[in-house]
Amino acid sequence: MGSGAWTDSTWSSYRTDSGISRAHSVRDIYTTSRTKEEYLPKGVIRESCDSDEHPNSTPIILGLDVTGSMGHLLHIMADKLGVTMGEIYNRAVVTDPQICFAAIDDYITSDNECLQVTQFESDIRIAEQMKELKFIERGGGNNWESYPLVWYFAARHTSCDAIKKGRKGIIITMGDDGYQPMISRAEVKEVFGDNIENDINIQELISEVNRNWEVFHLNIAEGGSYSRKLDTIWDELIGSHAITVDDVTRIPEVIVSILQALRGDSLDKIAQSWDGSTAVVVKDALKNLQITPVNENNDIVVF
Repeated sequence: MGSGAWTDSTWSSYRTDSGISRAHSVRDIYTTSRTKEEYLPKGVIRESCDSDEHPNSTPIILGLDVTGSMGHLLHIMADKLGVTMGEIYNRAVVTDPQICFAAIDDYITSDNECLQVTQFESDIRIAEQMKELKFIERGGGNNWESYPLVWYFAARHTSCDAIKKGRKGIIITMGDDGYQPMISRAEVKEVFGDNIENDINIQELISEVNRNWEVFHLNIAEGGSYSRKLDTIWDELIGSHAITVDDVTRIPEVIVSILQALRGDSLDKIAQSWDGSTAVVVKDALKNLQITPVNENNDIVVF
């Protein structure tokens, strides 16, 4: 997957024709009432492939919390998808980006619907498939959502040419809750169709996925059920890659800025590349971010 290329003009037409530009609520955008079988990860492998058109593909997974408290996040991500994709291309922050969206709920309340994953795409199909995800809106009162299922999916249910060539992919999940402490064998079987011998400890899963992916999580501090204790919980798991964002409307710019940081740009340079209040939000969100070189030559080799 991943043929074609994103253009601002195609996005502008799609945003109008699809009704996103006229949407008053998240329900006006995500109209799917039944989870599409094609987006359930059971027994599937999602591929990010090089081609003559895209010789240096970069797999990027954007994980969206689709529990009830995150409607404002989903609205912004759809409405400003053009900002996200347009700036990724205009700033050339990665080579040949291929985007996969993951919709995350809570396994306890949503069973096999708790994770939906689109194909890795490079053109307007990014938007088309994102819009077809179901806004499940359940969640639960257990102080976590099933974000780690995205990491399991990336580690064991993707095939990416970039990774085969020694380059890392990028995962950015976002939401307002903690993460589940372990993934059970039963959960893996139901969601992915995999038979594993033991439950999976989240620390061990992070170690596994970090070998091939840069893992980030955005704590959405505006609205929802977010509390400041989540900063500590996430920091203990993924360190400075846990990023708190106080203004949900600037999430697209923060995502692009993370990619700039991975490219090697300084925080000052990144902040100065944005205007006004966006620069302030980005600088505050990324103030603690540290990027560690990952090969024997001490080079950043994400892209």
